[in-house]
Amino acid sequence: MTLQIITAPDLEGTVHGFFTRRGGASSGIFAGLNCGAGSSDLAEAVAINRARAAAALGLAPEALVTVHQVHSARAVTVTGPMPLRPEADALVSAVPGIALAVMTADCAPVLLADPVAGVVGAAHAGWRGALDGIIEATVAGMVAIGARPERIAAAVGPTISQAAYEVGPEFLDRFRDADPDALRHFAGGAGERPHFDLPGYVLARLRAAGVGAARWTGHCTYRDPGLFFSYRRSVHAGEADYGRLVSAIRL
Repeated sequence: MTLQIITAPDLEGTVHGFFTRRGGASSGIFAGLNCGAGSSDLAEAVAINRARAAAALGLAPEALVTVHQVHSARAVTVTGPMPLRPEADALVSAVPGIALAVMTADCAPVLLADPVAGVVGAAHAGWRGALDGIIEATVAGMVAIGARPERIAAAVGPTISQAAYEVGPEFLDRFRDADPDALRHFAGGAGERPHFDLPGYVLARLRAAGVGAARWTGHCTYRDPGLFFSYRRSVHAGEADYGRLVSAIRL
């Protein structure tokens, strides 16, 4: 099966892709293109999958640069291949021939570019990272190496949609205490269990950071098991682990 890759019109001029699970070497609950080195999948299968993703971007496997994601608000500047993965949740670079990549399985992958400055970025934005400032850290990191916020285009890739993201009252309280304006991203649900609009919240943070364009691709990871891995879906199914989707961008 060939790879199936989602692209964003606002990122034209860059080589990028939100990779689906199709076209990979993994099997079982990881069937498809699982690129998560932190999963319990066979290391050999993950390496093959990452190599296939890199090849689709026109690069060797070592040019696909990732970090050890910890749901932080830290962005790192990439100047070359990184054999050691620092703890961070976003990457920025102005170096051609390097793909910045993040792994997700319901969290929001965000790819960004200022084509005039020749600067790109990639962020892993779960609710915690988004609340703590990973979007702003990514934009600031891009600006530090020559980008201008108003020239930055951002695309939010496949992520869990509001309809599938039920949360508890303590979750809402955390947002109310830290960012009262975020309450507009909670709605519906039964009793005291509203649904959170993660892509909408990430888009709001991008726009508040001053980026020139920001759109969600509209794909829900939870609702489409044929295309996407989903942490929440794996929990509901009682599975022991889950695959990770890769999203990447390069100059």
